[in-house]
Amino acid sequence: MSDDALGHKPNSTDAASPSDLGSEAAPLPDPATAPPGATSPLWKPSYVFLVLVTLVNVVADLGTKQWIKRYFEASHLTRAARKIEVIPNYVNLIYATNKGGAWGILQGEQEALRRPFFLVVSVAAIVFILSLYRKLTPGQRALKWGLPLVLGGALGNLVDRIVYGWVIDFIDCYKKIGADEKHWPTFNVADVAICIGVGLMAIDMFTTRETKPATKASAEAGSGSTSAASVAVPAGAPPVAPDVPTSTGDV
Repeated sequence: MSDDALGHKPNSTDAASPSDLGSEAAPLPDPATAPPGATSPLWKPSYVFLVLVTLVNVVADLGTKQWIKRYFEASHLTRAARKIEVIPNYVNLIYATNKGGAWGILQGEQEALRRPFFLVVSVAAIVFILSLYRKLTPGQRALKWGLPLVLGGALGNLVDRIVYGWVIDFIDCYKKIGADEKHWPTFNVADVAICIGVGLMAIDMFTTRETKPATKASAEAGSGSTSAASVAVPAGAPPVAPDVPTSTGDV
């Protein structure tokens, strides 16, 4: 006699609910092995790292500038002695002021135009860098280092413009060609950090562009397999037997 005839009701736990079928949670992606374009909802860029690298950069820049300024402004030094030869015929340390931008751009303009212009440009660059850092993904290691280097350099030169109205430069690279000396525009630690940071940003831009097609293809393949595996089986439906090829031979 069947269970229905005896008044036996099937237990609710005997039948699996649709949510129980195929509901095994997929593991979260590992941020360390994630491709540059992939993000994890639990991962955020480290602002402690940003602050530390930026502070080290700013302290190194402002510290070297102050040392150069005090050393070369000493009254006992003659004009001819106001240089430190680091590498003969290649690198000297001097004391120079730059009222313009890179390579002396706008140095001859009026103070009322030049100073506000560079202050606005510096603040805009800082805001742009912070907005980029907020959107970092785990695989963008070059950009993670490049942004705080550029930020520290921009802040170092910005402090000079606010305090003095110009930027202190002291690294003089040159080459003697016969009786002439060919000098590269004088620069400082902040300029070095900015150049390295921009280079790292360029590396990130090209490497991220190369990995985007592969990342997109793998994501589409993964979504297709997930959607095929997540088809729910209705509750109470009999199990479906797999297709078995039948023999056409004689029995």
